[in-house]
Amino acid sequence: MFGLFKKKSKLDKLRDQYAKLQKEAFDLSKTNRQLADQKTAKAEEVAKEIEKLKQQEN
Repeated sequence: MFGLFKKKSKLDKLRDQYAKLQKEAFDLSKTNRQLADQKTAKAEEVAKEIEKLKQQEN
């Protein structure tokens, strides 16, 4: 309840975006493989950003 108004960190936002892109890519893989590959590529870019942020925190 108290975490209701807590703002998400940039890392949390990127993780959510990555999960969303992966789900969209999976759904598209059933109908349009080319778009699915594009979504997967975008998800990989987000994954690289996540890794950069993790390295900066350590």
